[in-house]
Amino acid sequence: MKARQKRILFVVAAVIGVSLAAGMAISALRGNISYFFSPSQVMANEHPSDAVFRVGGLVVKDSLQRQPDGLTLTFDVTDNAATVPVSYTGILPDLFSEGQGVVAKGRMGPDGVFMAEEVLAKHDESYMPPEVADSLQQSHVDGVVEMVTQ
Repeated sequence: MKARQKRILFVVAAVIGVSLAAGMAISALRGNISYFFSPSQVMANEHPSDAVFRVGGLVVKDSLQRQPDGLTLTFDVTDNAATVPVSYTGILPDLFSEGQGVVAKGRMGPDGVFMAEEVLAKHDESYMPPEVADSLQQSHVDGVVEMVTQ
Protein backbone atom coordinates (compact mmCIF):
# COMPACT_ATOMS: atom_id res chain seq x y z
CA MET A 1 0.00 0.00 0.00
CA LYS A 2 1.40 3.36 -1.01
CA ALA A 3 1.76 6.29 1.41
CA ARG A 4 -0.99 8.22 -0.36
CA GLN A 5 -3.45 5.34 0.03
CA LYS A 6 -2.58 5.03 3.74
CA ARG A 7 -3.26 8.74 4.27
CA ILE A 8 -6.63 8.53 2.50
CA LEU A 9 -7.56 5.45 4.54
CA PHE A 10 -6.54 7.26 7.75
CA VAL A 11 -8.59 10.36 6.84
CA VAL A 12 -11.66 8.25 6.01
CA ALA A 13 -11.32 6.33 9.31
CA ALA A 14 -10.93 9.61 11.24
CA VAL A 15 -14.02 11.14 9.61
CA ILE A 16 -16.07 8.03 10.41
CA GLY A 17 -14.79 8.01 14.02
CA VAL A 18 -15.58 11.70 14.57
CA SER A 19 -19.04 11.25 13.02
CA LEU A 20 -19.83 8.32 15.31
CA ALA A 21 -18.63 10.23 18.38
CA ALA A 22 -20.68 13.30 17.45
CA GLY A 23 -23.75 11.14 16.82
CA MET A 24 -23.45 9.45 20.22
CA ALA A 25 -22.92 12.79 21.99
CA ILE A 26 -25.99 14.32 20.34
CA SER A 27 -28.05 11.24 21.19
CA ALA A 28 -27.00 11.41 24.86
CA LEU A 29 -27.76 15.13 25.09
CA ARG A 30 -31.16 14.74 23.44
CA GLY A 31 -32.15 12.16 26.06
CA ASN A 32 -31.31 14.52 28.94
CA ILE A 33 -33.09 17.68 27.74
CA SER A 34 -36.02 18.88 29.81
CA TYR A 35 -37.66 22.12 28.76
CA PHE A 36 -39.26 24.63 31.14
CA PHE A 37 -42.94 25.54 30.90
CA SER A 38 -44.97 27.94 33.00
CA PRO A 39 -48.28 26.78 34.53
CA SER A 40 -50.11 28.88 31.90
CA GLN A 41 -48.33 27.03 29.11
CA VAL A 42 -49.00 23.66 30.75
CA MET A 43 -52.72 24.39 31.12
CA ALA A 44 -52.79 25.51 27.45
CA ASN A 45 -51.30 22.10 26.47
CA GLU A 46 -48.13 23.64 25.04
CA HIS A 47 -46.02 21.03 26.83
CA PRO A 48 -44.81 17.72 25.33
CA SER A 49 -47.23 14.93 26.13
CA ASP A 50 -44.70 12.10 26.17
CA ALA A 51 -41.51 13.71 27.49
CA VAL A 52 -40.06 14.95 30.76
CA PHE A 53 -40.28 18.71 31.25
CA ARG A 54 -40.04 21.25 34.07
CA VAL A 55 -42.81 23.42 35.45
CA GLY A 56 -42.18 26.26 37.86
CA GLY A 57 -43.86 29.03 39.76
CA LEU A 58 -45.02 29.76 43.28
CA VAL A 59 -46.45 27.12 45.59
CA VAL A 60 -50.05 28.14 46.33
CA LYS A 61 -50.66 28.80 50.03
CA ASP A 62 -52.73 26.14 51.83
CA SER A 63 -52.44 23.72 48.89
CA LEU A 64 -49.86 21.34 50.39
CA GLN A 65 -51.48 18.02 51.35
CA ARG A 66 -49.70 14.91 52.63
CA GLN A 67 -51.10 11.53 51.68
CA PRO A 68 -51.50 8.71 54.25
CA ASP A 69 -48.30 6.94 53.09
CA GLY A 70 -46.27 9.87 54.46
CA LEU A 71 -44.08 10.34 51.39
CA THR A 72 -46.57 11.40 48.73
CA LEU A 73 -47.48 15.08 48.64
CA THR A 74 -49.74 17.13 46.44
CA PHE A 75 -49.55 20.88 45.99
CA ASP A 76 -50.43 23.52 43.41
CA VAL A 77 -47.97 25.65 41.46
CA THR A 78 -49.08 28.98 39.98
CA ASP A 79 -47.71 31.79 37.87
CA ASN A 80 -50.60 34.03 38.98
CA ALA A 81 -52.42 33.31 35.71
CA ALA A 82 -52.92 29.53 35.88
CA THR A 83 -52.44 26.77 38.43
CA VAL A 84 -51.07 23.25 37.93
CA PRO A 85 -51.67 20.46 40.48
CA VAL A 86 -48.44 18.58 41.30
CA SER A 87 -47.94 15.19 42.94
CA TYR A 88 -44.53 14.22 44.32
CA THR A 89 -43.35 11.13 46.16
CA GLY A 90 -40.18 11.66 48.14
CA ILE A 91 -38.54 14.02 50.56
CA LEU A 92 -38.96 17.71 49.79
CA PRO A 93 -35.99 20.10 49.94
CA ASP A 94 -35.51 21.93 53.25
CA LEU A 95 -36.27 25.30 51.66
CA PHE A 96 -39.60 24.14 50.20
CA SER A 97 -42.58 26.01 51.61
CA GLU A 98 -45.89 27.46 50.52
CA GLY A 99 -45.69 30.86 48.86
CA GLN A 100 -42.11 30.22 47.69
CA GLY A 101 -40.67 29.60 44.22
CA VAL A 102 -40.31 26.02 43.06
CA VAL A 103 -39.35 24.09 39.92
CA ALA A 104 -40.62 20.52 39.48
CA LYS A 105 -39.32 18.08 36.87
CA GLY A 106 -41.53 15.26 35.62
CA ARG A 107 -44.39 14.33 33.29
CA MET A 108 -48.02 15.26 32.97
CA GLY A 109 -50.30 12.44 34.09
CA PRO A 110 -53.41 11.34 32.20
CA ASP A 111 -55.56 12.82 34.98
CA GLY A 112 -54.13 16.33 34.48
CA VAL A 113 -51.82 16.15 37.52
CA PHE A 114 -48.11 16.82 37.03
CA MET A 115 -46.21 13.79 38.35
CA ALA A 116 -42.93 15.24 39.65
CA GLU A 117 -39.77 13.15 39.81
CA GLU A 118 -37.72 15.97 41.31
CA VAL A 119 -38.59 19.17 43.17
CA LEU A 120 -36.18 22.09 43.48
CA ALA A 121 -36.75 24.98 45.87
CA LYS A 122 -35.24 28.43 45.76
CA HIS A 123 -31.89 28.99 47.46
CA ASP A 124 -32.45 32.00 49.68
CA GLU A 125 -34.76 34.94 50.24
CA SER A 126 -33.82 36.78 47.05
CA TYR A 127 -33.18 33.93 44.59
CA MET A 128 -35.75 32.65 42.14
CA PRO A 129 -34.95 30.51 39.09
CA PRO A 130 -34.73 32.79 36.02
CA GLU A 131 -37.43 30.85 34.16
CA VAL A 132 -39.85 31.24 37.08
CA ALA A 133 -39.10 34.95 37.46
CA ASP A 134 -39.62 35.56 33.73
CA SER A 135 -42.87 33.57 33.76
CA LEU A 136 -44.25 35.47 36.76
CA GLN A 137 -43.19 38.82 35.27
CA GLN A 138 -44.85 37.99 31.93
CA SER A 139 -48.11 36.85 33.55
CA HIS A 140 -48.10 40.00 35.69
CA VAL A 141 -47.64 42.18 32.60
CA ASP A 142 -50.39 40.25 30.76
CA GLY A 143 -52.73 40.71 33.74
CA VAL A 144 -52.05 44.44 33.90
CA VAL A 145 -52.65 44.81 30.14
CA GLU A 146 -55.94 42.90 30.42
CA MET A 147 -57.09 45.14 33.28
CA VAL A 148 -56.22 48.30 31.34
CA THR A 149 -58.02 47.17 28.18
CA GLN A 150 -61.24 46.32 30.01
